[in-house]
Amino acid sequence: MIEVKNLTKRYGENVALNNISFSVGKNTVIGFLGPNGAGKSTTMNIITGYISASSGSVKVGGFDILDQPNQAKKLIGYLPEIPPLYPDMTVWEYLNFVYELKKVTLPREKHIQEICALVKILDVRKRLIANLSKGYRQRVGFAQALIGNPPVLILDEPTVGLDPKQIIEMRNLIKSLGKNHTVILSSHILPEVQAVAERILVVNRGNLVADGTPFELEHNMSVEHHITVRMEGDVEEVEKTLRGMKFVEDVQNFGEKEPGAWEYEIRVSEGHDLRKPLFLLAAKRNWPVLAMTSSDLSLEDVFLRLTGSTYLQDNLQKGGDAQ
Repeated sequence: MIEVKNLTKRYGENVALNNISFSVGKNTVIGFLGPNGAGKSTTMNIITGYISASSGSVKVGGFDILDQPNQAKKLIGYLPEIPPLYPDMTVWEYLNFVYELKKVTLPREKHIQEICALVKILDVRKRLIANLSKGYRQRVGFAQALIGNPPVLILDEPTVGLDPKQIIEMRNLIKSLGKNHTVILSSHILPEVQAVAERILVVNRGNLVADGTPFELEHNMSVEHHITVRMEGDVEEVEKTLRGMKFVEDVQNFGEKEPGAWEYEIRVSEGHDLRKPLFLLAAKRNWPVLAMTSSDLSLEDVFLRLTGSTYLQDNLQKGGDAQ
């Protein structure tokens, strides 16, 4: 659905994007991660045709964003970090304006009402945007991106200004939209991306430094691969059975940690996930599993390794600016 090839963007001597390439298929949610200034918003602005690239190409639905901008842009709904709202309009007036601007042919009132219900702004549709809270303004910005039911949604920090309950609702909405839309989601909130994204792209200093599923990133960057499991069962039989499992390289018994339950560290061959086979084996042998943890890095650990100290410096700077 989206194809980015050798994308480069320069501002004088500063290289904002350095020859990045990736493609995104239909009906999926992609998480786009990177510290401030990494090139996330620049990439999104180029994909949507808001700014041009210095070199490289972007195709949306087969249409080149530079050579066929009208056809490509019809396929895109875009929520920038700061929603493009008109504060002197009511919510309903604004969404009608966007409807006309996009030349949508769907039944107007029914379509807009459905979107208002989807993002939960029906109760404020007659209010001036100027009088809305930041959270409601963010929802109105999301609503304008959905007008026309575009197959591609580009969302830059979609949960900014939302309270915890609203963030959960927005996550669920994005996940459900991913069943019928291609969604690219940019966020600084790592658990948010991990909760909804099927695949994650990480950019740092204008370079694409990682591309994979959350599990692939967490597993592949881990130096050691082992599982620590606490389970009940005859110690000798359990240990012998664990050592006989496929892809198991070593087993260490850490002793009885609870009455009748022993803890084992299982070292696994690189590239293999033992959690499911281990659970099924324990269930078959009637060995209750009380705890199971993996040595794989968390997404936050992966992010920090890929971006170095940039992320920490950014957030320390934010804290200093806020004081």
